[in-house]
Amino acid sequence: MSAADAPAPPRTEPDGRTRSAGTGTLRASVRLLRSELRLIVGRRRNQAGMLVLAAVPVLIAVALRVSAGDEEGGGGLLALANNGIFVALTALSVEIALFLPLAVAALSGDTIAGEANQGTLRYLLTVPVGRTRLLAVKYVSLVIGAAIGVLVVAGTGVVVGGALLGLGPTTLLSGTQVGVADALLRLALAGAYVTAGLAALAAIGLFVSTLTEQPIGAMIAVTVISTAMWIMDAIPQLDWMHPWLLVHRWSAFADAFRDPIFWDTMRIGLAVDLAYAAVFGALAWARFARKDVTS
Repeated sequence: MSAADAPAPPRTEPDGRTRSAGTGTLRASVRLLRSELRLIVGRRRNQAGMLVLAAVPVLIAVALRVSAGDEEGGGGLLALANNGIFVALTALSVEIALFLPLAVAALSGDTIAGEANQGTLRYLLTVPVGRTRLLAVKYVSLVIGAAIGVLVVAGTGVVVGGALLGLGPTTLLSGTQVGVADALLRLALAGAYVTAGLAALAAIGLFVSTLTEQPIGAMIAVTVISTAMWIMDAIPQLDWMHPWLLVHRWSAFADAFRDPIFWDTMRIGLAVDLAYAAVFGALAWARFARKDVTS
């Protein structure tokens, strides 16, 4: 056990009450999480990344508005993107293969490798949370960052698409129509499913970040891993491998827009996400717990 992992003794408050070490550690963890989230939202490059994420649904909504009434429309989701809700769903389908994984990769590179590169990692370990709690806080911040990215994409699609195309009844992939409230709930479910997949990729990124002190290298490695899985998933000769690839069922979020909702693929996809998160989270912990922190 390192000095940072050693439990802190109880502390006596001015009014005579004793605060347990667990309470102090929890408060330190919450403060650290708030600090991590401020960095995620406050960094200029992350803000620029959010603008890129938001630009895609804007472009989709503008293109659909300009081409309104054109007989030759696109196929798939794009053909149904006649209101703000489907603009959001279409934007998620466009960004799930590259932009959203790239955003998670960029955040992952800053978790451990970025701190080590800046020489702040060992100072973080002086906070009374220990290495395990520090790693857990870092991972939670990554998951929240992924959720923010999904919210930016979906929220921009709903707002801009709604302003340009309206927010009327939504035609589902099954052909039936639902009201705005039902469609928004389905969009929230689709966004949560996408976030779960990105959270599993964040666990891979967290592990990679413990292996290096170069955040750019970690970001590139995670991006390559994600892109390689998409490429392998598109090769028919590797169909035996497809069910084991993290990205294989990511597109199943669209099943939330079927009537009834098709849960089977989504359940399996969530199980695969959980397995990846558990395995790579454990690998990250095993690596970081034994990491010689010199910077």
